[in-house]
Amino acid sequence: MNLPVALIATLDTKGPEVAYLRDRLADLDVPSVVIDTGILGEPVGITPDVSHSDLAQFGGITLEQLQHAGTRGDAVGLMRQFVIDYVSQLWAREEIAGGIAVGGVGVVMGAAALHTLPIGVPKIVIAPTASGRHEFGPYVGTTDVLVMHSVVDILGLNAIATTVFDNAAAAMAGMLQHGHVLPPPKSTSKCVGMTMLGNTTTAVGAAKDRLAELGYEGVVFHSSGVGGRSMEQLAEAGHLIGVIDYTTNEIVDHLTGGIHDAGPERLRRVGRAGVPQVVLPACVDFSVFASDAIPERHRDRPLYEHNPEYTLMRTSADEMAQVGAIFAERLNESTAPVRVIVPTEGLSIPSTPDGVFWDPDADARFLDSVRNDLRPDIEVETVPLHSNDPALGRLAADAFHALYTKEQQS
Repeated sequence: MNLPVALIATLDTKGPEVAYLRDRLADLDVPSVVIDTGILGEPVGITPDVSHSDLAQFGGITLEQLQHAGTRGDAVGLMRQFVIDYVSQLWAREEIAGGIAVGGVGVVMGAAALHTLPIGVPKIVIAPTASGRHEFGPYVGTTDVLVMHSVVDILGLNAIATTVFDNAAAAMAGMLQHGHVLPPPKSTSKCVGMTMLGNTTTAVGAAKDRLAELGYEGVVFHSSGVGGRSMEQLAEAGHLIGVIDYTTNEIVDHLTGGIHDAGPERLRRVGRAGVPQVVLPACVDFSVFASDAIPERHRDRPLYEHNPEYTLMRTSADEMAQVGAIFAERLNESTAPVRVIVPTEGLSIPSTPDGVFWDPDADARFLDSVRNDLRPDIEVETVPLHSNDPALGRLAADAFHALYTKEQQS
């Protein structure tokens, strides 16, 4: 018998629609386990397999306690954690094969539960808010979620809604039949994680080619606030033997409120996991904002229009010193070999002698902080190259090879 997929929604407002989707899945020989994340109302038009009372009890409280937990946000936060833990347990027990979250704003509870499923496990989020006008982070997290815009609100079974649900059911059936979960890393795997933005494409491409010559496979992650975290998670899970963290701008956006914010753990997890890494500060001289969303207090800074959607904002000298201190503090936690390489001829494409971001004094503040605060056993090498120079990419690859080889021999 096929394993079921988790079908997660607030059934007091989405019951008939979820019942329809459940039945379409069944028509395609895909069983489901329906999980109700509603908090206040009772299910309408459907009987869940796991009720909201069941989830509350699973979390160690009663439904009444959940309903009176404080603010609505408090109750949603609790229910979100309950369904995360419940779905994680279903997966660990090999009782589900995938999941679908359906809803409006409340879909983030089900989506968060889907994020716990490994890469390759089919995951679908269906929501009217998945339109590009809302942040996709709550839907996607750092994994391979398929997001479907429902076009219409999920309130009624009209021709548009049923078409979307029919196709979601077909997508799930197809992924279950023809897809596969990310396999465990082979003992012979030599995958190296790498971070990149458009500002470092040329150099990282050269590094990837050089790694291939040396017998490694470079796996590139877009350093957009999600890519760095995804790389770190895969390193922790054993899928990467090492990392060339070439493009580390995500730590800057966490300071400035830019959209490439990877959170406070960025640059810690690889080292804590005992994975060797070569780290460069490419692109720490800017943060990224939507072109129409530069904070008023920052509009006197040097700006660079990367494309019609995104504008880059120069990191101030004081922030560069702060970023250097963060760099050192987090790399100091590493339990594996680390090497830091700092290019001195510009950290991004607009940072050239005739470019709008050229500020050697500010960049020197970063380097001074790193040197002052980094553990003495972690080597810092400065090189007279630009961050996007292919020669620097090849140098970073060679540095990783030397670091990794030395560790293997020790």
